[in-house]
Amino acid sequence: NEQDWLALRPQEPSPSQCCGSGCKPCIYDVYEKELAQWERAKAMQDKSLLMGRKEQSNNSELNPDTFTAFSVSSVEQLTEDTYQYKFELPGNSSLRLSLGQHIVLRGLVNGLEVQRAYTPISPGNAEGYFEVLIKCYEAGLMSQYIKTWKRGDVVFWRGPFGGFPYQPNKHGELLMLASGTGLAPMIPILQSITDDEEDETFVTLVGCFPTFDKIYLKPLLQDLARYWNIRIFYVLSQETSLEKLPWSYQENTYTGRLNEDLMKTIINSCRRRPFVLICGSSAFNEDMSRYLRAAGIEENSCFVF
Repeated sequence: NEQDWLALRPQEPSPSQCCGSGCKPCIYDVYEKELAQWERAKAMQDKSLLMGRKEQSNNSELNPDTFTAFSVSSVEQLTEDTYQYKFELPGNSSLRLSLGQHIVLRGLVNGLEVQRAYTPISPGNAEGYFEVLIKCYEAGLMSQYIKTWKRGDVVFWRGPFGGFPYQPNKHGELLMLASGTGLAPMIPILQSITDDEEDETFVTLVGCFPTFDKIYLKPLLQDLARYWNIRIFYVLSQETSLEKLPWSYQENTYTGRLNEDLMKTIINSCRRRPFVLICGSSAFNEDMSRYLRAAGIEENSCFVF
């Protein structure tokens, strides 16, 4: 009867469920597809046409169209609200991501399906595992779900999407502007440059964080900064003085915000005209694009994750 069919009708996603990263397919594309499937089944009065609608797979191959199950192998708390999660890949398989590509997580919170995009920080060719950096927000729907994860839990991902088409030596210098977990897509690109002896691209990474304690992955960043072609600066918006910082950080750290003047200073210190990569909140991305324009960097010399 009509009631039964209405109960089976797919639910339209709310805007908060879409991760806003331009995924193909987006949660709305999936909804359109399920709705068409439901309408066809209803017109033919055949419920068996709805079978298999919840597309997910257990063949452990990442896929853009269907969600695949991966199990959590470790949880490491990095700061009060940021965690590094490691997921198992069967055998010695690899996600085979291109640089800076993201994957989409599906969570069920109070019966509501939510999807969010995250960029793995492990190298794209890492075998047997991948790692994701996630910041949990007090009121975030997805964060409530993520905070319950423990070792052995099964989580559903699909992808990959997006990415920056990086080619060794194509740009003389990359200027990376990252706010908080916006560091994630920069890490695989940095590692691919330091792993390739033929790649002589200069990199200036500017990491924006509230305080020194909230800088993620310090040991990894310190290692990367030892390479001849990598420079790392930190901009700490809530620190008032550099005196409390370890001396090894003092000369490459600024207090306050990354503003137009500081942007010009950093660009002038680049060894070549930089190509700029930006990743952060939408407000951060807009501010950075504005400061770059003021510093004379053209839009076609920028890529926003």
